[in-house]
Amino acid sequence: MADLPPTQQHKIFDSVTAAEQALPLGKPQKLWVSGQKEAICLVRTRKGIFAVSDVCPHLGESLSKGTTNYLNEVVCPWHSYRFSLFNGQECDNRTSYLKTFLVEIQPDGIYLTL
Repeated sequence: MADLPPTQQHKIFDSVTAAEQALPLGKPQKLWVSGQKEAICLVRTRKGIFAVSDVCPHLGESLSKGTTNYLNEVVCPWHSYRFSLFNGQECDNRTSYLKTFLVEIQPDGIYLTL
């Protein structure tokens, strides 16, 4: 059995208020994490803060250039593929899932686990 890499937890905001100020509701934002090759698409909706891979698995466009909808999906700006922010599944199963990342609100800030 292969060894799994250690979990990396990164503090991305000092508080919920800081997150709300930096992340407009429903507007995806690109986040680069030190030491990572790919960017993260960070989104705040009424259901919480979500993090998914920023690269659309269909043709590689940046999802942070897209939009979100009332179903808590991020919508790719190129071909309107829609991905669940909860599990990364494309709504019509036309392409592979997005990688999702855990976002946790803790007393001392908001953390992203890679």
